[in-house]
Amino acid sequence: MEYIVSARKYRPMTFSSVVGQEALTATLKNAVKNKKLAHAFLFCGPRGVGKTTCARIFAKTINCEHVTADGEACNECESCRAFNEQRSLNIFELDAASNNSVENIKLLMEQTHVPPVLGKYKVFIIDEVHMLSTAAFNAFLKTLEEPPSYVIFILATTEKHKILPTIISRCQIYDFERMDVPKIVGHLKMVAQKEGIQYEEEALSVIAEKADGGMRDALSIFDQCASYSQGNLTYEKVLENLNVLDSDYFFRIVDLCLDNKVSETMVLLNDIISRGFDGGHLINGLAKHLRSVMMASDPRTLPLLEVSERQRQRFAEQAKKCPVKFLYHALRFCNQCDISYRQSNNKRLLVELTLIEIGQITQEETPPGGRRPTRRLKSLFHQLVANSQQHATATQVAVTKLSTQKAPQPVVQPSATVSVPISNSTPASTPNTTRTRSGIFSGTFQSLLNTGQQKTNAAEPEITNKEEKTQFTQDDLLKEWFAMCNRMPQTMVGLASRLKHVTPKIVDYPNIELVVDNQMLLDQIDNIKGRIRKTMALALHNGNINFNIRLAEAGEIKPILTKREIFEKMRTNNSAIEQLRSMLDLEMA
Repeated sequence: MEYIVSARKYRPMTFSSVVGQEALTATLKNAVKNKKLAHAFLFCGPRGVGKTTCARIFAKTINCEHVTADGEACNECESCRAFNEQRSLNIFELDAASNNSVENIKLLMEQTHVPPVLGKYKVFIIDEVHMLSTAAFNAFLKTLEEPPSYVIFILATTEKHKILPTIISRCQIYDFERMDVPKIVGHLKMVAQKEGIQYEEEALSVIAEKADGGMRDALSIFDQCASYSQGNLTYEKVLENLNVLDSDYFFRIVDLCLDNKVSETMVLLNDIISRGFDGGHLINGLAKHLRSVMMASDPRTLPLLEVSERQRQRFAEQAKKCPVKFLYHALRFCNQCDISYRQSNNKRLLVELTLIEIGQITQEETPPGGRRPTRRLKSLFHQLVANSQQHATATQVAVTKLSTQKAPQPVVQPSATVSVPISNSTPASTPNTTRTRSGIFSGTFQSLLNTGQQKTNAAEPEITNKEEKTQFTQDDLLKEWFAMCNRMPQTMVGLASRLKHVTPKIVDYPNIELVVDNQMLLDQIDNIKGRIRKTMALALHNGNINFNIRLAEAGEIKPILTKREIFEKMRTNNSAIEQLRSMLDLEMA
């Protein structure tokens, strides 16, 4: 006897035998009973949920000579027997995936002009209608809108969004839903009983979850597992055949993470990977498991779990032990790992770090082994802040004493001045400094500044490599100049930034000239001129270099251009830039 797969052998022949589409089948039966049939129907939905099956049952029922009281075909009249024996001349099926041209649609249109030989209607079932070309759709429009009275079109598709709106507007639309796990399991039980196959309900639940809402996929997987297990469907054999990770692993991982047993979790992860499972597959499965635990934590969302009754109870028991905070954080860690998994070069390490983070969610704030990394970093930060504040306070006291001894504060009229505290980051300032309304600092601050300048100029460092006379170029000079600016201490970061915009030039070798554009910068450079000379002498291996610093003349100061002015200058000097802008139709924002 020829073997027939279960998806074909147990294909429904009546509306009542269709699984999971009760609302749609009831609507179609009522239309048959009331004799209110549209001329075009559009059946939409995912794969394997019964679109083509319902189209065939509907085509058989509307041509039945003795329709039952509940709108079912009798399966006894000549029309029903011809359909069941696949010799009916009133039902035509077209696969639009391979017949999607205008010529195919024209041949179909010619057949609509011939009335039915037996029965009342000619039914044209076009499967995967979204595969038709745009020209074929347009050729089909007129006939679809006003077909002969004896013609009915049934269009089936898995991708409704690809169909032209003009086609959709001419059809009655029926959206088929995905089937849930209990309904698929119930149908598989019926098939297993008729085939004489022993089964465990947990095994059928795994098959139903793997099918992802499609009955045809579930029956195909059922046949595959039945062949592997030789007619005895057990939970272990189904997992082994489908290469599905046992849900018990996820229950154990969550229990270990709740108890902060990171080492045991790593051992379990190694066992999973050694069985050939991918780390990304584990993370996705764990995220799905955590979502199910979160749903089981509330009796109102517990029915949303598409699992067996035994599994539902296990989820409910684990949900009692899992704090909601743990579930939220664990789901976030799994989601971050899933996003980064493909780009990671060390995927196993990424999975291990994710499990370690999940295993530390419920860890106490001060565990016996020491503080958690986040707490240690936070306390260290507070300590650094406290030390910085103490250092700033000591500096303020020292500067205050210095200003009291060497530069007594002048008397300022209250009506003409406003007290302004100086920042802690400036050692030479004093909290007693006053500022006039015109913005000029009082003599106390200026006296301290003058004192610091005198000390700086007096302590000019000595050149220790006067005997070195190594030749250097302008490029060598610029290279060492920028290196010196980058090495300047943090307290001189502002001056270092300004020095980077000053370009030293060799005017009379080995004499170097610095041209600055303002007197303030000139004074600051004069204060450290000796240090600059010694640094550059050592870097360039030439102890005879000398620096000449002067203010720029009026013609030497280059204006600071805006971005638009820079672009206009570039466009004027380079015609290719203007051509590119014109070709791309670009405008300066």
